[in-house]
Amino acid sequence: MTALLDVSELHVALGRGRKRTEILHGVDLTVAPGEIVGLIGETGSGKTTLARAVLGLVQAQSGTVAIDGREISGLRGGALRAFRRSGAVQYIFQDPLRSLDPERTVFDSLVEGLVVRGGRGRAELQDAAQGVAQLVSLPLDLLSRHPGELSGGQRQRVVIARAIAVDPRLLICDEPVSALDASTRITILELLLRLRESGDVGVLLITHDLGSLGGVADRVVVLYQGQVVETGTTDEIFLAPRHPYTRLLVMSVPSIQDEEPPDPELRRALRDELRSLTANSAQAATRH
Repeated sequence: MTALLDVSELHVALGRGRKRTEILHGVDLTVAPGEIVGLIGETGSGKTTLARAVLGLVQAQSGTVAIDGREISGLRGGALRAFRRSGAVQYIFQDPLRSLDPERTVFDSLVEGLVVRGGRGRAELQDAAQGVAQLVSLPLDLLSRHPGELSGGQRQRVVIARAIAVDPRLLICDEPVSALDASTRITILELLLRLRESGDVGVLLITHDLGSLGGVADRVVVLYQGQVVETGTTDEIFLAPRHPYTRLLVMSVPSIQDEEPPDPELRRALRDELRSLTANSAQAATRH
């Protein structure tokens, strides 16, 4: 199957002059149509930078990003703006309240992308808004309300509905459930599953919480200090992690631990191994 998203040997650096720092070091990642791929990593590992590179918001030093076989990492100017207007890739932010205009009603937010494209009358926009609202189980009487009048879970549904209103090929979800309570978190993750199963959309689910990927992601990519250190099916990552960072992540999730608590000595040994690997990588980078 041809990859929907294909990131190959991606290097990204941010800053200028002496403060310029390489954030991503040769990242490879794919998402197939109808697949949910979890991208896990600690704060500062480069997860959001990778998402921004896919969206064309930051330029890569080298490497490629392709959507449906079309390389988009080299797009500039009008070509890049046209790609963004196409809606092929949609970004779902961690904080829905900050990503929604407080002065716009839910209806206006849902049809914003369609209005930008043009060619639809008020009745068609109304039908489209009601359609995506029903798809994400958002009550239709909320369409006339403003973001400040909604709960956190309702706002996140609005953000997801707005993203899918333009029929995207790829959804990038950046920590979409980290600020929600447990029951709402489950509801939103189930919604992503339904979206995946209803069409050929692919989902890149970014998180620092490995536990939130269980039962949702088809594959997991582990990002550590700007490098992919492990990738595999969810079962492979949960049941047989290889890299010390991944093993520490798995040990921190109570639901996938053994009945016996993790051995403190093993934790220390893994942390020591991780520190050693990090030091060796830093020395190698200095030599180059």
